[in-house]
Amino acid sequence: MRFTLQSAHLVDAAIDVPGSTLTVDGSQIEAVASPSDNQGTLIDATKMIVTPGFIDVHTHGGGGCNLHTVHAEEIEGYARWVPATGVTSFLIGVVGAPGTLPEQQLTAAVEAIAAWTAGAEPLGIHLEGPYINAERRGAHMPTWLRMPTAAEAQRVLDLSGGYLRLITLAPELPGAAAMIQRMKEAGVTVSIGHTDATYEQTLEAFQLGVTHMTHCCNAMRPLHHREPGPLGALAQSLQVYGELIADGVHVHPAMMKIIVKALGPARTIVITDALSAAGLSEDTAFEFAGQPAQLLHGAARLADGTITGSVLTMDLALRNILEMTDFSLQDAVRMLTLNPAHAAQSAERKGLLKAGYDADLLILDESLQLQATICRGEIAFATPAWQERLEELGALVHPKASAGE
Repeated sequence: MRFTLQSAHLVDAAIDVPGSTLTVDGSQIEAVASPSDNQGTLIDATKMIVTPGFIDVHTHGGGGCNLHTVHAEEIEGYARWVPATGVTSFLIGVVGAPGTLPEQQLTAAVEAIAAWTAGAEPLGIHLEGPYINAERRGAHMPTWLRMPTAAEAQRVLDLSGGYLRLITLAPELPGAAAMIQRMKEAGVTVSIGHTDATYEQTLEAFQLGVTHMTHCCNAMRPLHHREPGPLGALAQSLQVYGELIADGVHVHPAMMKIIVKALGPARTIVITDALSAAGLSEDTAFEFAGQPAQLLHGAARLADGTITGSVLTMDLALRNILEMTDFSLQDAVRMLTLNPAHAAQSAERKGLLKAGYDADLLILDESLQLQATICRGEIAFATPAWQERLEELGALVHPKASAGE
């Protein structure tokens, strides 16, 4: 299917062009900001903002679906639901398992990736733990935790079937250096998180090849004037990206502004760290990896009150970044698209409005309310108004597309 969005305001990390055009041919972007020879079906996008699709590299689920699961079809359900929040690709979040590696969950993730055909694309796996510090474990159960070794690193790689893209670990643990080295050799992005590392230990981890920090401020030593901790090391290490849960709950809005200013738009990665209850009503009962949880005042908490993940969606995260920091729409879009594409090793085909890139697109109105989501050239979500518009123009609407549900 070939179609052209006309008179759109195109925004990504590299361009901010109002009144422009973008042509899609099949699953890829064919032309940007200049009409192609054959524009196909013409779609009026006047007063609409078109951006690359959001990429969530740290999520555990949403729409009632868990990503840490033994059922591949549950991951497929998430992939069908999440375009309604602007996500066109994601990493499957896997955590720990009592007394062993999460072998069944990794197997389910591999199956879901191999079977993917529609909706948001699973780009790979994010293994958050189990090689984390018990002192900063947050909602991760003590029985999940393990010590890293080079041999176990290889076992994790084997179980992941070549799809491991990101791993969170505590670099101060014995054996962590060997695991970091093996993961680097395999092309996996290594992240520091759930860590009690000092400033000096964090700098050492960066020298070993850690290039990512998991949910800045959460589950780590705080920034202190005599002990800068991981955040102080991150601010000075220009090759390292930092995640930010942009819900205003996990990190106070004032601290969000400080973090984004310290890192700049080129190194901030906005995430949701969302759980299965994201997108559901406040009174919904749910669980995180077998632990009962509940929503209290917009935050997900375990029975003992421990904060666990979020119920944030990426479309809301975009608006939060603009409201809570001083950065532009273009900068904010970068934090939700190109930067996470780098972390997921997909920046050669995702995260930009560029000819040859995947046609992962969002259509938003001027108030940044999502109107339609296009995944690899197919409509994966549309509001009733945009569903009608697309159908009238003969554009391809995927049979599993959501219509504002």
